[in-house]
Amino acid sequence: MAKPTLEIRRGLIKARIWRHRSKTGTRYSLSVVRLYRNGDQWKESARLGRDDIPLVRLVLDEAYGWMLTNGGDSE
Repeated sequence: MAKPTLEIRRGLIKARIWRHRSKTGTRYSLSVVRLYRNGDQWKESARLGRDDIPLVRLVLDEAYGWMLTNGGDSE
């Protein structure tokens, strides 16, 4: 399984940046998840609550800055 180029985590929110190479160059994509515990296991969900929004904004800002700094084409 491919690994993300970068993971940014703030609290229970995690963003992953993925690198994609194509004939026209490199581009990046992003996924955001919220971590939660189910018994003894940590799981991930794409569903976010109201109180998650400030941390989502923070990881998105950091991810955007990293993508700008590290180049690549936009999608």
